[in-house]
Amino acid sequence: MDLVIRGARVVDGTGGPSYTADVGVHEGRIAEIGRIRSGGRHTVDAYGLALAPGFVDMHAHSDLALLRDPDHSAKAAQGVTLEVLGQDGLSYAPVDDRTLAEVRAAVTGWNGAGEDIAFDWRDVGGYLDRLDRTGIAVNAAYLVPQGTVRAYALGWEDRPATAAELDRMRTLVAEGLAQGAVGMSSGLTYTPGMYASGAELTELCRVVGSYGGYYCPHHRSYGRGALAAYAEMVALAREAGCALHLAHATMNFAENEGRAAELLALLDAALAAGADISLDSYPYTPGCTTLVALLPSWANEGGPRAVLARLGDDAESERIRYALEVTGADGCHGVPVDWSTIEIAGTADPALGSYVGTRLRDWEGARRLLLADRLGPTVLQHVGHEENVRAIMRHPVHTGGSDGILQGAKPHPRAYGTFPHYLGHYVRELGVLSLEECVAHLTGRPAARLRLADRGLVRAGYRADLVLFDADTVAAGSTYENPRVLPSGIPHVLIDGRFVMRDGRRTQVLAGRSVRRAPYRGR
Repeated sequence: MDLVIRGARVVDGTGGPSYTADVGVHEGRIAEIGRIRSGGRHTVDAYGLALAPGFVDMHAHSDLALLRDPDHSAKAAQGVTLEVLGQDGLSYAPVDDRTLAEVRAAVTGWNGAGEDIAFDWRDVGGYLDRLDRTGIAVNAAYLVPQGTVRAYALGWEDRPATAAELDRMRTLVAEGLAQGAVGMSSGLTYTPGMYASGAELTELCRVVGSYGGYYCPHHRSYGRGALAAYAEMVALAREAGCALHLAHATMNFAENEGRAAELLALLDAALAAGADISLDSYPYTPGCTTLVALLPSWANEGGPRAVLARLGDDAESERIRYALEVTGADGCHGVPVDWSTIEIAGTADPALGSYVGTRLRDWEGARRLLLADRLGPTVLQHVGHEENVRAIMRHPVHTGGSDGILQGAKPHPRAYGTFPHYLGHYVRELGVLSLEECVAHLTGRPAARLRLADRGLVRAGYRADLVLFDADTVAAGSTYENPRVLPSGIPHVLIDGRFVMRDGRRTQVLAGRSVRRAPYRGR
């Protein structure tokens, strides 16, 4: 054996009872589980530690962070061994030069402007190849971003696609899946993805389903129209014959306090009727997004330059204010904005850093900051409800996703703390889930959604993507005040049998690689 892990409490990712065993690793895979009498080149004494499959972050925004930050301790230290990128309908492939420039400007708040990145790819395969050439800290899968595809095919206009444009989008989605994407994402409160009709999305989902991928929508509302928006996605995916994975599934804003049961009843009815549905969530109440995303969709039409022009026009600015504060903008989920809930988490321009950690007072303050930072600010939106968070994470099709935005001076603590927060706070302290259940939510279940035949379980022959943690002490270190603190109680993390964390410290190993969709032979 290359490595023998002795005396671990094996929590294998199935949800079944844990057990004590030795685990042997050879040539990057789990070779033996049980009582291993032979030695190994290396040995880890795991008595008192739990051994689980590496955690899968089903909703990550590390699209550029993996390229710019070889350390990537924000995720590696949590025990994450695989992230799913290309989320919320906006990422960097497939693109042409025009679309790339527009997307970079639109999501500066998520990933930075990217001046430090050589964008030497244009398609999905090229991006995945670039991850492999660069060498990355953890594994990465990718979703074709529907908003980027729409921007590529017809720009940032709020209009139906022509037949030719729809054909072009179908082709772009098919090419991305053929090149290894695991599915397609949407951001249906973000432009230009939100301009797509249900019929348009259904046609693209037919392509996704034909490749065995899944549709991952950030749907049209998490606020006033949340239940209707969830129902739309369920019906759409069923009509298209496509698996559905609901992104950061929650019920936010005052309108939805205590209403998680209604969402879960909707999902249970669809599951009972044969729908293929899963979801992810993060174990916190505030959301995180860009400040510009809160604006009404018509204010974002035409792309970032057009938005800045409208913000600079007093009459247009007043229209935006009225939509935000009085009628409820679709970008703010149909709910009139409560500025006291909006906290600045980061700015693209370091000179504006004094805004970080402050709450906005009114539209004029938000407008000035958007103009000064050229749409760069990220925000925390304090609109969630704890009882909804707990109810949703208990559901059998639930998985874990951080939705972690690593950009900004004061990011959401979920970026550094999601997985240990599940294990420490919700398992050990509150008992919302058992340890075995929680590990299954973070490992075996997401691996099944991704159709990964050899990841997500502690099983002989599977890849040795493993995490060793102390179930009695594991905890998130990140807080709202100090969000970049690493967790405690996770001494060892391995990818393909190589230590990326050892004795609680990041090694120099770059064991990650792109994880591409396996060929699909139908149901």
